[in-house]
Amino acid sequence: MLILIVGITQAEAFVLHLAPPTPSKRHKCRITTNPLLTTRRFDQRRFGIAPEATMLAGNQCGFHAVIRHALSLCVGMGLACRAFTRQVHCTAKRSMLFEHVHGPPPCSGALRTCERSHTMSQLSKVTHSRNQWKAKAQQRSDHNRYLRKQLARVKAERDQAKQDIKETQTRLRQLESQAQAVAVRPQVEVVWLSLQLFLEARISFRAVCRVLSLLASALGIKRAPCPQTIINWVIRLSIVRIEAARGLRGLPLAQAPFSNGLLWMIDLSIGLGSGKILAVLALDAHHHQLLGAAPSLEHVHCIGASVAESWTGESIADLLDRLIAQMGRPAAYLKDGGSELQKAADLLAARGLGSPCIDDLSHAAAGMLKHYYQHHPAFERFLSACGRVSGQLKHTILACLVPPTVRTKARFMNVHRLFSWADRLLKLSPAGGAKAGSILARLRACCDELPACKDLIKRFRADAQGLLECQKILKTKGLSHDTLARCKPLISEMPSVTLRLEFEVYLEHQLATAKTFGLDHVGLPISSDAIESLFGVAKRHGVAQTQDAARIALRLPALCGAATREEAEQVLGISVARQHEITGQFTSLIKQRREVLGHRQALESLVWSQGAAHVELLPSPKNRSNHVAIVNLSMGCEDQQGPHRVPQQTSCMIENVGPPDMRKAAVT
Repeated sequence: MLILIVGITQAEAFVLHLAPPTPSKRHKCRITTNPLLTTRRFDQRRFGIAPEATMLAGNQCGFHAVIRHALSLCVGMGLACRAFTRQVHCTAKRSMLFEHVHGPPPCSGALRTCERSHTMSQLSKVTHSRNQWKAKAQQRSDHNRYLRKQLARVKAERDQAKQDIKETQTRLRQLESQAQAVAVRPQVEVVWLSLQLFLEARISFRAVCRVLSLLASALGIKRAPCPQTIINWVIRLSIVRIEAARGLRGLPLAQAPFSNGLLWMIDLSIGLGSGKILAVLALDAHHHQLLGAAPSLEHVHCIGASVAESWTGESIADLLDRLIAQMGRPAAYLKDGGSELQKAADLLAARGLGSPCIDDLSHAAAGMLKHYYQHHPAFERFLSACGRVSGQLKHTILACLVPPTVRTKARFMNVHRLFSWADRLLKLSPAGGAKAGSILARLRACCDELPACKDLIKRFRADAQGLLECQKILKTKGLSHDTLARCKPLISEMPSVTLRLEFEVYLEHQLATAKTFGLDHVGLPISSDAIESLFGVAKRHGVAQTQDAARIALRLPALCGAATREEAEQVLGISVARQHEITGQFTSLIKQRREVLGHRQALESLVWSQGAAHVELLPSPKNRSNHVAIVNLSMGCEDQQGPHRVPQQTSCMIENVGPPDMRKAAVT
């Protein structure tokens, strides 16, 4: 847009070309002055005319620059008319419209009057606009002042919040450091946790180390123990429990006041390495009254473990004799049907230390099945057929039907599983024909002679089912009048009469033993499954490929019961010298293997170590030996008349038998 201003000075006319002011970047509501308005105070270099851009209000006021080339309101103040006319004339020539202006100049008087009135009108507009600007500026200043106050308040709050955050973070770091310092577990906690992982979680020594290393930061453990350290802790736990077994007592029995109220489970392990283990576990005679559940490893205490190349009745009796000297006589012995254990019980009875014997329920039932079915004409045929069926099913599409493995020794303990498998297998092959090449045809081809043994399978399974149901009741609740009454209907359903009568006689005999303790109404424990479980766990858990009876025997007491923090503290109290007294009695097979395979000359040393002492863990007092003489106290009184009077060999004179004043007395 172009602004054209026409001015008249004397006889010359000029046209002024003004470029529009540059659009301001300021607020749109600000004031823009008229280009025709100027005063002297806005330009001190020239008088009357402002040839250059004049800032009426400066950057502070927000006005735009305008150029003035018309008459000033102060024309007659120091500037000659001629010079003024020349200046205006030069200025008019510089205009781009000068050549197009040809008309005669208007009257100068009329021009002044028009300009004055126009200037006054513009001045009033500027004044009004300025007043409006002042009001708006006042509002903006108030608003800005409010914003500055709010900004100062927000900054102060922000600074305070930052300071609070820094203090909180500092305090939090202090609390975290304190928490980490408290979370660092003491050595007792590490021992207790390691024992729980090995004994209850049933993981190996190396696995315990890996678990503790992985969770060290979360559990507050500075350094995870090594496998050998955990092995030492387990051995020391066995020592702690053996030493604590001296004060182990059960609830008193009214009809057996001289017993310690405990049942001793006795059993021998199979050959492990170069020896066999004899273990003795203690169980409270009132177990079923106290807990009402079947005895397990958590409920028994290992009070003795010993290793020997072979065990006889005499050696077992000698060990039990020394054990009785420390812990007292047990209420009864709970054992399997082994001849060596029965002979040892008879020898103790001959020495005046006898206690009733209770035969284990599982072994008794297995023995009954063995007596009845071992010589059955179809039994061996059935076992041979099972072996052939197993060979035909393996590595085929029917491999999922392979029979369970039943070991040859103590076969009748688990042989019922084989009959149950055969019965379910025959049910897969119903009567009728089968299509050639089908799965059913292939299954029938693999059954061999099993269909011919169907009568034996049915009869044996019925007998075994009755015995198993009775065992479940008696193992859980114990033998009493109530449990015997619950078992009689199950016994009556057994098809073999001989087996049924033999099992009833066994239960009646054991119930008579329970009456001698007063437990016939409470429940007598008649199962030694706990000691069988102990041997099973000890032979597999924490044992290398070479099974060593001595190393296994050292861990038997630790595998019984649950580890406590008090026992962990006592484990740390066992010295290395005390541990060496136990472990120094023998040389492990692993150590011998390492020495012999590494040095050929050490092969002859095996002959020297053949007669070396074996491991023996028995509770013993700290001030005397286990081999002192034992004084036997009879539990009964055989001589009702009392001790006999020893006759005198010489005559004796009775003096001072009368009153003091009596001198003589006659004897009639």
